Amino acid sequence: MMDSWSHYCNRSSTAAEQVLYDHLLDGVEVLEPAEVIELFHTLFVDGINHTNAEVYKALRSIVISPSADREFKFTLNRSCYIPINRWLMQPKLHPYIPELVTLFEASPTRLARSRTTKRLRALVRDFLDTEQYLALQRLAQVIAQSIEERIHSEKVLLGNLIHRYPCLYEYTLLTEDSTDEQRQRVRALRRQAQQQFEIDLSYYITHHHLRSALKVEPADDADRPDNSAASNSTKNPTLLSDRQLDRAIDCFTGRIDGANTHRDLAQQFLTYTKDTRCYQTFKQELYFYLVDAIDPKYGRRQFNQSLQQQLKNMLPQNDEQQMSDILLITTCRKLLNFLVVEGHQRLDHFVFSDLTANLGITETIGLLLKIALLCSQVRFYLERKFSKLFSHYESCTRETVGWLVESLENLNVALSTNFGSVKLN
Repeated sequence: MMDSWSHYCNRSSTAAEQVLYDHLLDGVEVLEPAEVIELFHTLFVDGINHTNAEVYKALRSIVISPSADREFKFTLNRSCYIPINRWLMQPKLHPYIPELVTLFEASPTRLARSRTTKRLRALVRDFLDTEQYLALQRLAQVIAQSIEERIHSEKVLLGNLIHRYPCLYEYTLLTEDSTDEQRQRVRALRRQAQQQFEIDLSYYITHHHLRSALKVEPADDADRPDNSAASNSTKNPTLLSDRQLDRAIDCFTGRIDGANTHRDLAQQFLTYTKDTRCYQTFKQELYFYLVDAIDPKYGRRQFNQSLQQQLKNMLPQNDEQQMSDILLITTCRKLLNFLVVEGHQRLDHFVFSDLTANLGITETIGLLLKIALLCSQVRFYLERKFSKLFSHYESCTRETVGWLVESLENLNVALSTNFGSVKLN
C-alpha cells in the first residue's frame, strides 16, 4: 500500500479541496493580510459554520473523509502556502507570515457544537505535530527579523537560529508535499540570505587581511560580545569570536602546506588520480589525501585505522573497476555518513563528536571541506547531513549545543569561501 504522501501526490485535488483552495486564492487577491489571517482563524481554528455555504460544505467533506487522518496535513499545508507564496514576494508583508503560522496554536474563540467542528479542531491539533508544520515554523523563524536581537542569548533555542544557515533552508523549510512554487521561494530566500552573508564576510575578510598586514591582534569573546565597537563594514557576521573567525578563514582559505589551499590540494589530488588504474587504488590514495588533515597523535590512536578500514570495505565489488564520477560521488557520500552522521532513522554522530573534541571544530570542518571539494555535488549532501543534526537538536538551547552552533558557523564560512562569491584577494 502506498504511503499517504505518495497517494496524495499522485492524485488530483478533490472537488472539495479545489473549492477550498479557490476560496483562499480569491481571499488573498481582495483581502488585506490581517483579514486573510482572520479568514484562516474562522475556517481552521474556530471551524464554525462559514458564511459561504459552499466552502463550509467543502471543508466538511474534507474533514469527514476516511483519509483525513493521513491527508489533512497536506491540504492544510497547501492552504497555508497560498497566502505565504504571495506575501514572500512583498517584503513589507513578511511580518504576516509568522502571524499566520502561529495562528494554529491559538485556542478557538467559540464552543464546538457540531461533530464536524470537533473533528476539524482535532485534525488541526494533530497538524501541530507534523513535519509540515515544523517546516512552516522554521520558515517563520527565517522571516522574523526580530530574532536578530536575541541571537547572542545563550538561552535561545537552536531552531531560532535557522535564519543564519541558508545552506540548510531547502532541507528544513520544505517537506515532501512542497510545491514547485514553494521550492522556488525557499531557494530565492536561500540565495538572498547567502548573498548577504557573503557580502558581510567579504568585508570582514578584507579587514582581516589588513589587520594581518598591520599585525593587529583580533578581539577575544570578552572584547566582542556584540561587535558594537566595529564599523558596519567590518563587523563579524558570525556567532564566532573574531579570533575564532580569523582562524576559520585561515584554515579554509590559507596555504595549508605553506603553498596550497584546500582547493588547490583537492584539484591536485583529482589530477593525480585521474588515470588511477582501479577503484581500490583510488581508495588508498584517498586515504592519504584525507589523513594529511589529521593530527598524527590523534590519528595514530584509532581514527586512521578506522578510516582506512571504512575505505577498504567501501563498495568492494567495484575494487577492480576503473574510477568514474558515480564511484567518486558515492564514495564521498559514504565518507560523510561515517564522519558526520549515520543513518536516516537513527542519529549516530559519535565519530563527528570525537573529531571535534580532539581535532577541534575548525579542523574537523576543514576535513569535511576536503571531501566536498572533490565533487561539487557532494557539497549538497554535506549540507543535508548537517540539516539532520540541526533538526535533531533544534529544540535545545544554544548553550547546550554550542558545539553544533560553532560547527554550523564554521560550515557557513567554509562553503562561502570555497563555493560562494567571497573574494579572497
